[in-house]
Amino acid sequence: MDLAAAHSPQFALAPLRCEFCCAATEDAFLRQHLATMQAQLRMTFICCAVFFVGFAVCDAAWLGLVPALLVLLAARLAVAAIALIGIAVVRRHPLSIRLARAVASVGELAGCAGFLLIVLLRPQPMALHAITMSIVLIVLYMYIPNRLIHAAAIAAATTALFLVLARGVGRLPGAELGTMTLLLTLANLFGYIAARRHQLLWREQFSAQTVLKNLSIRDHLTGCYNRRHLHAQLLETEIARAQRYSQSLTVIMCDLDHFKDVNDRYGHYGGDAVLQVFAGLLQSMTRDSVDSVVRYGGEEFLLILPETDLGGGVLLAERLRLAFAAAPIEHERQAIDATASFGVVSVDFSGVVSAAAQQRMIACADELLYAAKKAGRNRVCSRQLR
Repeated sequence: MDLAAAHSPQFALAPLRCEFCCAATEDAFLRQHLATMQAQLRMTFICCAVFFVGFAVCDAAWLGLVPALLVLLAARLAVAAIALIGIAVVRRHPLSIRLARAVASVGELAGCAGFLLIVLLRPQPMALHAITMSIVLIVLYMYIPNRLIHAAAIAAATTALFLVLARGVGRLPGAELGTMTLLLTLANLFGYIAARRHQLLWREQFSAQTVLKNLSIRDHLTGCYNRRHLHAQLLETEIARAQRYSQSLTVIMCDLDHFKDVNDRYGHYGGDAVLQVFAGLLQSMTRDSVDSVVRYGGEEFLLILPETDLGGGVLLAERLRLAFAAAPIEHERQAIDATASFGVVSVDFSGVVSAAAQQRMIACADELLYAAKKAGRNRVCSRQLR
């Protein structure tokens, strides 16, 4: 894996909506940035609510003490209340991406509706309303964290309705209305372009970070996790999870038999081909996002199998052993026959487990692996630790 992986289908971007085409990747991106987006949403909503209510003094200055003033004040307070309720809802459900986006859309719609009501009831001065409309567009595109396609739709609809009001209640002449239409269209266009650039750069940065993280925790030849990641995080995490849920945890140590002879006879490229095929077999016969495959040493691999007892681990090891031995590896028009030996260790965390058993899982699996080799290779040895 290298930086070219950032251009793989996993990280492909939809050009118009500026989101990852892969739903899982988009979800991972959003979850990584969810706290930042929620903080931005809170700050924007609070600022907008304060200024939206504060500008009620302008209504009083332009309208005087008339019934429409009370209607606009009620509308401004309602928009501010919707923003504050949205903040409270997001704070109450901090892990929900869908809810955060729904709050963003509702807040945008409420704010735009309130602004259009102000234009309807206080049409003068229309030029100042046009300036306000431009600020609203900036906020919609750049400061409220929502899906770009939703923001663009709300912005375009609000702009169209504003122009209808400018023509109707504002009674703008054709030349002024045409100029205003062009300027607001330009504001929408550049707002979309700026937001699009921001969204794309944000996701490209996420892609690069993901690839670099994978480079640091995976073996470059086989794509399996490396030993450093195993000891830094992986094993400790899986043991803690098994303890929390009182489940079995099984590890399988695998080693290619007579691998030195393979390298001597077929060269290191032949040996690499065998390693890649064996790693691919391990990955294909284990559960995605549940089991972990680690390249432990040169030709040694370690499988970590959560929610798996000793019987399940032995069954998987036997399936792997038979499948690998039955299929010669094709390399440069030669068929390389290879076998592997396996050591299986399981700990049942539903009962009392000694600290020594947890610490010795890998060491015990390694001992069983070499016991399998001493017994003739191409076989499985197993043990239950307590």
